[in-house]
Amino acid sequence: MEKLKRPVYLKPGDDDFFKKMRLEVNETVLNNSSLYVLNVVKSLGLLAVFFLFYACVLLFGNQTYLLFFFYILCGITMIVLFINAFHDAAHGALFKKPKHNKWFLYVLELFGSNHWLWMRRHIGLHHAYPNVPDWDVDIKQSNIIRIFPNTPLLSYHKYQHIYMWFIYPLYSLNWLYIRDFKDFFGKKDNYVMKVVETIPKPEIYRLFAAKIINLFYLLFIPMLYLNQPWYIVLFAWLAMHMCGSALGVIALISTHVDEDANFPHADEDGNLSATWAKHQMIVTKDFSTESKLANFLYGGFTHHIAHHLFPAVGHTYYPYITPIIRRYAVEYDLPYTSYPFYHAVRSHFRMLKNKGVKENVLRTGEI
Repeated sequence: MEKLKRPVYLKPGDDDFFKKMRLEVNETVLNNSSLYVLNVVKSLGLLAVFFLFYACVLLFGNQTYLLFFFYILCGITMIVLFINAFHDAAHGALFKKPKHNKWFLYVLELFGSNHWLWMRRHIGLHHAYPNVPDWDVDIKQSNIIRIFPNTPLLSYHKYQHIYMWFIYPLYSLNWLYIRDFKDFFGKKDNYVMKVVETIPKPEIYRLFAAKIINLFYLLFIPMLYLNQPWYIVLFAWLAMHMCGSALGVIALISTHVDEDANFPHADEDGNLSATWAKHQMIVTKDFSTESKLANFLYGGFTHHIAHHLFPAVGHTYYPYITPIIRRYAVEYDLPYTSYPFYHAVRSHFRMLKNKGVKENVLRTGEI
């Protein structure tokens, strides 16, 4: 695809808020080593719990209700593990040594994904240019849904606030069996090609190996081992993905794409109108920051502004960074938003409804 000119942020001035904020965070929060240990223990514990639930699928799966129960627990744990442990490792924030983060990311292949591809997608595009049209691949994934203002409005988009309720639970299936292949081999709208020239051949082999291994142990072994009809195991496996996806999508839609979302675009010369740090504050939102359960399940997504400002810091530090961010937001008149998760989800679907119809120029001010 055509190479677009990379957007460029404004250079920060001497009184830039983030310089002071980063110094304060380093001095007052990041010296707490117990939060690092907590993150490692939590991540390794979640990995162990996933395979414990998988063992329970094989041990107790001859009873259909237990088969579905433990498959669904596998799906929930898989998503929580991804959002917490693998997400931190991809940012180099789980272990202190880079090689340990890299080793841990190879475990992600057991879940059917390709960590090399995901890092280019997530870090090279989303974190570099969140909410920027033509660059943020985590938002622009398919023409089925219209979020960016510059995306063509199609006739069926007026129903997207309805049909996306049924599509979002298929998120992980789309990720593993459609999106990865599209990003490796697709020619049209291949956003990954913006940040890489060529895909290394070993990664292509790993891509196929990861899919085969994942399907073999999570689907085919239970089909062969259990005294269950193959279609019952298949439905339980689908339930695993759908329940996990439903849980995970809450994090994805609550942090960048509500009805008040901003989608800054670069001018003709590729310049954005804010510094990198201010841009993160403008386009990112927190949700359910005071909920211990939400913080445990969603890691760096509940305190998502802290994650975007300090991506190389483990998510267990974020509850202590967020109060600092709030204080600087007041002092420097910066936007800061934190919703309860149900408000964020409701606002997202209102946004889908608004984006599914032609914009009212009187409301948007484009007159």
